[in-house]
Amino acid sequence: MNPINQLRFAVSDRIDDGEVTPSHVSLALLGEFQKDVAEFLKGSNRDIDIAKILISIEEGSLALVATGLLSAITLWSDLDQLKSSDSLNLIDSKRANVVERWQSLAQKNPHRRYSVANKSANLSFVIDATSNFRRVEDVWVHVEKYLHGIVFDMGGNTKANVHLKLENGAILPPITSTQDYLEKNGQDRLYRTALLHVTAEENLHTGELRNLNLLTFEAHQPSYDDDEFNLMVERGTQAWANVPNSTEWLETIRGGQA
Repeated sequence: MNPINQLRFAVSDRIDDGEVTPSHVSLALLGEFQKDVAEFLKGSNRDIDIAKILISIEEGSLALVATGLLSAITLWSDLDQLKSSDSLNLIDSKRANVVERWQSLAQKNPHRRYSVANKSANLSFVIDATSNFRRVEDVWVHVEKYLHGIVFDMGGNTKANVHLKLENGAILPPITSTQDYLEKNGQDRLYRTALLHVTAEENLHTGELRNLNLLTFEAHQPSYDDDEFNLMVERGTQAWANVPNSTEWLETIRGGQA
């Protein structure tokens, strides 16, 4: 998710038969809204410094536009998650609390409406009386997986673990092993690519892995093998030898559609 520098928060309501605007808003609503905006921006990780965020107040209900958010990586990730209503357990807990609080207020007041959007509005969400943002219970299942990456740490005085960085740059939780297995099979693996056969628990919603246990280091040959490639080409050529026109054959299989 590419970071963006600006985010617009707006609240709509009616007070004394008039629409809320910067010049027509109760002190209580103004105070609550700015507090919620600050909490949403900070989140739990506090990857931005609120003291350095600039705020402008705009017309169009009551809108606070925050700038200086380039470092707020988790903020933009959470906004992307909020495209789905089943996402509150996937985002920062403090931001989820703000969303739930706004939703509760909007459900009690049909005039209350909140919106959050970046400048291009490709990252946005709206909360009103019909919103149904919710937390979905995490479902963890036992899996076996083959993981490919670089072993950047291994061993331990009390616990024998393998630390693996995946090809996409993600760093997994420590993979549990035994000192005996690593002593016999861990030689010359540090800072090298490896293929690990592991058991784990996988989150069905997020794909997150936890409680990883190493079964084996698998045989791994990352380099290109010219002989193996030529053998596969030869097998493929033989398999297609009796097909006079491969394009027509594929079209027939697809029902006549190219």
